[in-house]
Amino acid sequence: MSQPEPQTKFSRVMLKISGEALMGDQGFGLNPPTVERIAREVRSVHELGVEICMVIGGGNIFRGLQGSAQGMERTTADYMGMLATVMNALAMQSALEGLGIHTRVISAITMNEVAEPYIRRRAVRHLEKKRVCIFAAGTGNPYFTTDTAATLRANEMSCEAIFKGTKVDGVYDKDPAKHDDAVRYDTVSYDDVLAKRLGVMDASAIALARDNNLPIIVFSLDEPGGFRGILAGEGTYTRVQG
Repeated sequence: MSQPEPQTKFSRVMLKISGEALMGDQGFGLNPPTVERIAREVRSVHELGVEICMVIGGGNIFRGLQGSAQGMERTTADYMGMLATVMNALAMQSALEGLGIHTRVISAITMNEVAEPYIRRRAVRHLEKKRVCIFAAGTGNPYFTTDTAATLRANEMSCEAIFKGTKVDGVYDKDPAKHDDAVRYDTVSYDDVLAKRLGVMDASAIALARDNNLPIIVFSLDEPGGFRGILAGEGTYTRVQG
């Protein structure tokens, strides 16, 4: 079995990306070339021998909070959002397996025909066999975001860090798209993220990461080779830690 290369800083990680990351330049849905580009980024890290978990949001298809805001019952809207994440997970699975990477979609909502149910020990075994595990349907509960699901699964899988792929290369004190004088943090504490409402992840996800001392690395998913580079100790990113 291949071992991680010496420069690899982590042996098991969680990659969290938004559903919107799969849209490309479209305003809705999936853009297959974009999905394949992200899959290639995952493959490049997989080739280092790193064990990879993934959680993908569903906002490119349906966002529970928006449905709720438009008068839909919140629980129903959240379940619809969970189903959207399953669609995204299947798309990513297809792209990864097209690149020769063995993958399992593991759903918190039972749907045996398309995904495995979540059983922790089985999921850990998949990782040990170097399969990429894509955790779908959030936590299986309404009122919890996919950020919280990613943090929960990362803790359960004993991941060494959460990699949060975004459109910017880290955490800034204000929106860099709107403010030229925005300053990027190299490191920032969990408490500062919460107190300053820096928008890395929702508050429950940050609190869960803090309580388990799980670092969050925020980086740009649009930077080619960025995911692999950070694992090799290079690149630009922000580390959220205690």
